[in-house]
Amino acid sequence: MKISVIGTGYVGLVTGTCLAETGNEVLCIDIDESKVKKMQAGEVPIYEPHLDILFERNIKSNRLKFSTSLVEGIDHGNIIFLALPTPDDGNGSADLSYVLQSAKNIGKLLKSYKVIVDKSTVPVGTAKKVASIIAKETNTDFDVVSNPEFLREGFAVDDFLKPERIIIGSTSERAIQIMNKLYKPFVRSGNPIIVMDEKSAELTKYAANAFLATKITFMNEIANFCEKVGADVDKVRSGIGTDSRIGKRFLFPGIGYGGSCFPKDVKALYESGKDFGYDFEILSAVIKINDIQKRVLIPRIEAFFNNDIKGKTFAIWGLAFKPETDDVREAPALYIIEYLLNKGANVKVFDPEAMQNTRNKLGNQMDYVLNKYDATKGADALIICTEWSIFRTPDFNQLKDNLNQPVIFDGRNLYDIEDMEKEGFYYSSIGRKTIN
Repeated sequence: MKISVIGTGYVGLVTGTCLAETGNEVLCIDIDESKVKKMQAGEVPIYEPHLDILFERNIKSNRLKFSTSLVEGIDHGNIIFLALPTPDDGNGSADLSYVLQSAKNIGKLLKSYKVIVDKSTVPVGTAKKVASIIAKETNTDFDVVSNPEFLREGFAVDDFLKPERIIIGSTSERAIQIMNKLYKPFVRSGNPIIVMDEKSAELTKYAANAFLATKITFMNEIANFCEKVGADVDKVRSGIGTDSRIGKRFLFPGIGYGGSCFPKDVKALYESGKDFGYDFEILSAVIKINDIQKRVLIPRIEAFFNNDIKGKTFAIWGLAFKPETDDVREAPALYIIEYLLNKGANVKVFDPEAMQNTRNKLGNQMDYVLNKYDATKGADALIICTEWSIFRTPDFNQLKDNLNQPVIFDGRNLYDIEDMEKEGFYYSSIGRKTIN
């Protein structure tokens, strides 16, 4: 099949590359000429495990191409994916300007039947808006389908190639048949393609992300209460995670969720509720609690240093909002770093993939080092913000030699309490007793 993908951000690039992997002819469109030239030369603009292998293979096989020409994109694809950003508009709602402008441009260029697919995360009713805008610009037949993505950063390629489910939002039998044919190679193991109306598909995406964000936030609340009463959140987590009604995933406490999806989508669903006269009280609480949780380590750090951290040096392990990605959008580490810098502290940071994106956001206010141990040399404390695997089994003797004092604030509960006690560290984590 011939497919065009408008937008080569995280979702668009993974979508285009994975669809090319099953033999489709894919043309990805982006207005950024420099980015397009780099991709044409075989350079992957984001870090995502395994994406580079598929990317290179499909470019060489001539199944994956890139262009800045929307005219070329509309002419090429029988299916046109809109994988455009829907950022926070500043008030919490999703900014649909990129999606709606593209719809208008598509309408002006449409010459034959196409299936227009909303792949972006969009509020309820967006497919209807897109269809209305296109219809004003053309008399050509078309269908708009809502096809939300469920890609976890760090596992996006696997999630696309082996999806747990595929949601197709459409009431057009013609479009449904085309989309079923497109996705048939991805569900050979029997996982379902679920067909529903467009509005239900749009809400399914928001509901999924909001529920997972709520689950994370609930566990963080339990962790905070564990510290108040002397309970151990690891034991509580094991106790409730074995309940099949609850499940084990998304129960790990920490310093809050971040990234490009959960923060934006929870806020957008909350604001969308207000637009329809509905108050999502639970989402209001989730947003508030997560904002507080991102800074939960700060009072502990201040208290340890007697509320005087000016001139102190802190090592930060982990900048990305989660491991296996270079994405630092809404990353808790950035909130902690900005606070430390504003208080006159010195900061040395290390992350396997997210250093450049952090530099792009925060500049050169801190030291970016080449490895995890360099960050700890001469530091007064180590702060762990991302649970990268390379941080899980450090040489604790080297850490003690490098640090001015053996102090760790662990926002991701990487180490066992008993082990840290034996190693002789001051160790503060989430939902567990502090080792002095």
